[in-house]
Amino acid sequence: MAEQGTRAADDGDDADRRRRRRRLAEVFGDVLPETTSDERGETGGDSEVWYRENRPPHHGG
Repeated sequence: MAEQGTRAADDGDDADRRRRRRRLAEVFGDVLPETTSDERGETGGDSEVWYRENRPPHHGG
């Protein structure tokens, strides 16, 4: 019987963690993605193009 009590407490802890994460995401947004750009197979080429297109005129070119 003690195992069921422990399991119920663990389920409550998991629910608390999920609730806390959801609340933090609501307040601060999704700070870190679940996977990295390497894991998703993304390349950094798009940021260079964006930089060149959005560079202020006073920064030369």
